[in-house]
Parts: sequence; C-alpha cells; structure tokens
Amino acid sequence: MSVVEQYTRAHIVTDAEDDPDAVRVVLRYDPDADPLAVQVGLPGPAEWTFSRSLLEDGLRAPAESGDVRVWPCGRVQAVLEFHSPEGVDVVQFDVKSLTRFLLRTYTAEPVRN
Repeated sequence: MSVVEQYTRAHIVTDAEDDPDAVRVVLRYDPDADPLAVQVGLPGPAEWTFSRSLLEDGLRAPAESGDVRVWPCGRVQAVLEFHSPEGVDVVQFDVKSLTRFLLRTYTAEPVRN
C-alpha cells in the first residue's frame, strides 16, 4: 500500500479551555481511499478530510472549501482552520512540513491488484 503519513508538530489555537501547547498532528494521504484527498488528524478523535488541492492552493493564497480554510501566514507559516458544531480549531504549521508532505503525496501510487 502506498499510504503517505507524516507526523509533525503544530500549535493549535482553539476556543477550548486547555492550554494550546504544541501537539502532534498527523498528515495522511491514502491514494487507494481517495487519490484527491488528504487528512489531518488532530489530538483526540478529530480528523478532517479535504481536497489535496485546497491544501496546496492555501499555501499561496487564502482558500476554503466547506468547513476548512487554509491560508499563508507570513513566509514560513500556514494556518488551517476547521469549523464544526463544537467550535473552531485553528492549527498553524511550518510551510516546509506541509510542502514536504504534499511532495510525498505526488510520488505515492495506489496499490495495483
């Protein structure tokens, strides 16, 4: 299976009362499940699936689709914002981590049976 998964650290800014220290976030791409989508796994059961092109577009200029928004924040940071009935989670990443992940997804191939 050519699943691409990368763990990285990010800062989560949320309206929850917990201290938003750096946490582990998983970036996931499974071309067998959906070759056009990526997933971001936040701490706990929160996992967001959205188009890979949204992530790529949002590194250059503000972009949104449904409950997910992505935008550059300066030259080296990017922000992902996730809206749900429970509230909003805002996650800041190093652009390098997201770019490295995207490059890996373009070289991953689905499993051929």
